[in-house]
Amino acid sequence: MEFRLLGTVSVLKESGELPLGPAKRRSVLAVLLLRANSAVPVGRLIEAVWEERPPARARTVVQGHVSRLRALFDEHAAAEYGVELATRGTAYELRLPEPLLDVHRFEELVRRARGHKHPADAVPVFREALGLWRGPALTGTVTSEPLTAAAEALEETRLGVVENLAAAYGRLGDHVAAATLLRAESVAHPLRESLVAALVLALYRAGRQSDAMECYHRTRAQLAEELGVDPGPALRAAYQALLRGTGPNGQTPEAQAVAACRPDAHGGAVALLNDPGTPPGEGAEAVLAAEGSVAEESVAFPAPDLLPRTPRGFVGRAPELAALDAAVASARIAVVTGPAGVGKTALALHWAHERAAAYPDGVLYADLRGFSPDEGVEPGDVLREFLAALGVPPCRVPESVTAAAALYRSLTEKLALLVVLDNVRGADRARPLLPAGSRSATVVTSRLRLGGLVVTELARPVPVDVLGPDASTAVLAAAVGPRVDAEPSAARRLAALCDGLPLALRVTAAQLAARPGWRLADLAVELADEQRRLSLLSVDDSGGSGSQGVAAALHLTVEGLPEEAARLFRQLGVLPGPDLDRAAAAALMDRMPTVAAEALDRLCDAHLLTEYAPGRHTLHDLVRLYSRGLDADEDALLRLLDHYTVTALAATRAAEPDDRACCSLPSNARMPRAGAPLFAGRDAALLWYAAERDNLAAAVAAARAAGHHDRAWRLGILQWPYILWNAHDGWTPLLEDAVDSAARAADPDGESRARALVGWVLTQENRLQEALGHLRLAPALAARAGDVSSEATALVNLTVALDRFGVSEESLAHTARAVALVRGSGDVMTELLALEHRARQLITVGDPAGALACAREGLALDGDTVNGLVGIRHSMLTATAGAALMSLGKTTAGMAALTRARQLASAHGYKEGVQRAEAAFRQLGIATATWR
Repeated sequence: MEFRLLGTVSVLKESGELPLGPAKRRSVLAVLLLRANSAVPVGRLIEAVWEERPPARARTVVQGHVSRLRALFDEHAAAEYGVELATRGTAYELRLPEPLLDVHRFEELVRRARGHKHPADAVPVFREALGLWRGPALTGTVTSEPLTAAAEALEETRLGVVENLAAAYGRLGDHVAAATLLRAESVAHPLRESLVAALVLALYRAGRQSDAMECYHRTRAQLAEELGVDPGPALRAAYQALLRGTGPNGQTPEAQAVAACRPDAHGGAVALLNDPGTPPGEGAEAVLAAEGSVAEESVAFPAPDLLPRTPRGFVGRAPELAALDAAVASARIAVVTGPAGVGKTALALHWAHERAAAYPDGVLYADLRGFSPDEGVEPGDVLREFLAALGVPPCRVPESVTAAAALYRSLTEKLALLVVLDNVRGADRARPLLPAGSRSATVVTSRLRLGGLVVTELARPVPVDVLGPDASTAVLAAAVGPRVDAEPSAARRLAALCDGLPLALRVTAAQLAARPGWRLADLAVELADEQRRLSLLSVDDSGGSGSQGVAAALHLTVEGLPEEAARLFRQLGVLPGPDLDRAAAAALMDRMPTVAAEALDRLCDAHLLTEYAPGRHTLHDLVRLYSRGLDADEDALLRLLDHYTVTALAATRAAEPDDRACCSLPSNARMPRAGAPLFAGRDAALLWYAAERDNLAAAVAAARAAGHHDRAWRLGILQWPYILWNAHDGWTPLLEDAVDSAARAADPDGESRARALVGWVLTQENRLQEALGHLRLAPALAARAGDVSSEATALVNLTVALDRFGVSEESLAHTARAVALVRGSGDVMTELLALEHRARQLITVGDPAGALACAREGLALDGDTVNGLVGIRHSMLTATAGAALMSLGKTTAGMAALTRARQLASAHGYKEGVQRAEAAFRQLGIATATWR
């Protein structure tokens, strides 16, 4: 299976291209692929799918496209290729192996090509990368601002590779090939000066000086005419190469032009970091000489280099390295943040070793041990070490931290230093160690976000997350070599069980090295046991600091949490679902939501949680496993289940205010401290159901496992307002669990309602025999419970399934019984439900007078026809009344009723009702223009 963005957005299998459908669906897929293996909020999809202001039901439309894509992937066995379209709260994540995506393969090929030292090796790889393009990127999607920007960014990358390939041809002396390549691109991009400059040089070197001159003058005139500007430095330098011989210092003007055209390999950082403000050879000793008494004892001192050795086995992290370049170039201070064991130190050291040459006055490094069991290293101790490295005699280092910091600032003001501060717990620990000069740079690593440095020092954060599958496998390969090549599937399984955490991967590699007779698959089986995984992901550092591994690193992070944040983290071990909001956190903590919100922020600061969407928090698998080993309150799970139950009851009231509650709270339920939530209306309630669907399903499973069956069946059926609008979305397993729990709780009304709901869902899926198995039991259960509304609902749902085989005496008797049960009961919704189905049956069997009577009885009932299901029921009853009037020869009244039915259905977004009214008109042979 192959996913393509470099051209028309498409998905290919061996059998051919998958039918993706309309442009909006391709656009949804394109956005998910552009952020593959990351959660994409629904709001971002909406922004990309509509060129202008999205309609009110944009979220529903996007959800529909996601459902169609999911069904398409299921139909074509995408899971066999490792492809999954997952729901994460109010976001979606398209998980897939990166090599299946052409953009990833393109980027990998470009990286390989740029890594080759000889142009002969780079040329075929560049050509292979460009061969992946089959037209303009993201063709077939809507021209929304986000997708247009993404397409332009991809095109900009492609043009850069074209220029790289042309430069490689030039270094090989094949200037004709370079000119041919560049001329084709210059036609499409006539105002791209770097491309035209390269073309001018290629033509000149190919012996086509007149063509080169004509190309320059044509571009100069076009720039003046269309943009009102003169050629820039690169194009001017290329022109000078046509006019002059050699430049200053023997450098040919061609070489000057090439240098002007060459893109900065470090994203603009090199020019800043190599600012020639300090004369060659002027370093720490020269600054000390300006310090008076200190300088009396100063001598020429070599530039310090305190960096530890280059980390072994470092792989991947190209985006993070680029982010470090950008952060240092723009802000001079970069804060590398991420969870324990994610590889922050390795990233900082690798980057520092690669960039050290840009800092001629030296590199300083200190591990502040901010997350060690002891108190860590004091800034004063580090200052003394730094001052000594800069050539200050020990006898001249001030005793006080304030004075030492002042001297340090004075010394570093004119130097070009790189300072790396590792494992910093607080901004106050880092501030005294920041160099003063504008030519220096600082990289800070921390498990905390260190917002203080961002605010006061304008530091730029560089977040580091876990590694992807390919990079994770590469970490293992770097340690155990051929064993990974021999068992690639087992290696990927090990990487997944390590959750992409470099610390866990290194410990796993150590375990394999210590067991040369083990296969990778053997260790994968061991790690798959969640009870043992964390213990296996630790090693004993004999003679060192004791046990090292994931659990030890997390323990040190948790030890430093504030009290309420630590309390919440302990409770997270009972969290059944994939994420939580502050209301769920408040239930776990037994605190008010404001306290929970603060605790969530602190856990995010410590990278124990990730806020992947506004208000939605999740945690990595290994962190979740660690939290399960902590002591949670024994009532924490029950509080969470009751929170979900209370909130779901409030959501049903907001979504369908005219309907009776399908259940009440368990007698021993605990209300959340903030009370039941208030939903702004039906749309807000349905959004909550969508965001919490995975959590509610997990809550049902957790409730059943813990024996809380009275909660489990309620949490299943309380989702009925959302199920009603998403009937084909795989609800049967959840509702069958609800049936089982209601039976175990010996609650006949709960079992009746659960069977009626799962039976209705199975009917919508056309699984009629399975549906009838539930529906034939539901009415008797409701009768045993003495709930007439529940019995009437069960009878109607049974009728819906039976009528799929044709209206029969049995189904007519069921609707008659349902109408009689709820007539005058005050349950408007159920009475409307029964009358609507009864009226439709009577039309079908040729009794229009009886159908009209039923419809009019229903339309006379009070209810809110503006919102919710009452309005939909009224549209259906009105359509039935119109059909009945037509059959009775009352054409004018019938047409009026059908028109009213269509208006009501349209106002409620009820497409089936609109289609039914239109079909009735077509059957009567009435032209569209007469009733629209």
